[in-house]
Amino acid sequence: MKKDQMSIFDIKFKEDLKKEGPLAVRMRPDTLEEFVGQKEIISPGKLLYRAIKADKLSSVILWGPTGSGKTTLAKIISNTTKAFFEQINAVSSGIQDIKRVIEEAKTRRSSNGQKTIMFIDEIHRFNKAQQDALLPFVEDGAVILIGATTENPYFEVNSALISRSTVFKLNPLLESDIENIIVRCLRDSVKGLGAYNATITDEALKLLAALSNGDARQALNALELAVISTEKNSNGEIIIDNDTITECIQKKALNYDKTGDNHYDTISAFIKSMRGSDPDAAIHYLAKMIYAGEDPMFIARRIVICAAEDVGNADPMAITIAINAAEAVKMVGMPEGRIILAQAVTYVAAAPKSNASYLAIDKALEDVKNKNTGVVPYHLRNAAFRDAKMHGYGVGYKYPHDYENNHIDQQYMPDNLLGITYYSPSDNGHEKNIKDHLEYLKREKDKK
Repeated sequence: MKKDQMSIFDIKFKEDLKKEGPLAVRMRPDTLEEFVGQKEIISPGKLLYRAIKADKLSSVILWGPTGSGKTTLAKIISNTTKAFFEQINAVSSGIQDIKRVIEEAKTRRSSNGQKTIMFIDEIHRFNKAQQDALLPFVEDGAVILIGATTENPYFEVNSALISRSTVFKLNPLLESDIENIIVRCLRDSVKGLGAYNATITDEALKLLAALSNGDARQALNALELAVISTEKNSNGEIIIDNDTITECIQKKALNYDKTGDNHYDTISAFIKSMRGSDPDAAIHYLAKMIYAGEDPMFIARRIVICAAEDVGNADPMAITIAINAAEAVKMVGMPEGRIILAQAVTYVAAAPKSNASYLAIDKALEDVKNKNTGVVPYHLRNAAFRDAKMHGYGVGYKYPHDYENNHIDQQYMPDNLLGITYYSPSDNGHEKNIKDHLEYLKREKDKK
């Protein structure tokens, strides 16, 4: 929003916020040159950088975790563009707010030719109807949309809006970026903490950057608490050390929302690590989920699925251990349940792998869905009713246990599926024994 178009109360509020607001707000950069991190999209020569500098911005979606700079970029655009800047938050706004902004944008465009940028924070919070209400005005250029979201926009934002916008992915800030921001803050006497005469040890600086997990806001909140809660030494200095940082940050920030992207990304990596036989990686993702407070039964169910889908008959004990672990976690609870989950995870990850059973059932389901699979052969049908044999039910069935090796060759498949193979055992683990046994039975059949 341009200064001459703001009320006196808005101007006073913004000025007070710059002086007395949270440190993360005060330290927010005003120009692209001050912006730290995200060099993949916002360094000189990059598309977004050029568009902002040239004031030729088209609709964009800024997608990234908390503290990665989405709102900061929007504020920088507000400071550098000649367009009118309107900000709304999807949590507290609705269709009426969208309509108001659109009508004002149209009036502004027709009266003085000024474009309007609509910044929607947490745009993924808008429902489908609210997102649909935006579409025609983004399409005809009535407003330039800047949407910010922590969730994957390809899942959470209307595909039509996505197709009319450029999506820029912001990553968690590097530890070196966080260190840069912390040092700058401690030196800045106007917006930062320079007036406190505070210094941070090299070890504490690295610890704070690591514990912030790429979130600049988290780092600055902890730094501010550390500075204002630490007494000056005899030389009038405030020294921030490891103990101070550990106390102020309390618990490492995790980019993990149990209903959001990081939840799905982490569980995906967890399953793929077990499937890929990397118990160390699987344990890492297990620890991340436990630390973030993930439901242990959700984790246990994923282990059971992996044991069946990816280990299968290569190690039939895997699913037994996974199911027993799920029951044991339910009985014991947390935090001891972490040990049970770790045992199941490492067993499933280290086990030989085969997805032959999984492929077999999916192939069979596809045939049942799309083919005329025929009828159950009469000799296999249930003969437990009066006159069953008169109708041919059960007639000619041979009971395998009456024969040598408890096996007798007879037709089990419906006529329409004769010759089809669904289950092809691998050469891995126990499944090699199954494969050898089935091949032996086939050779015996071919002899006859």
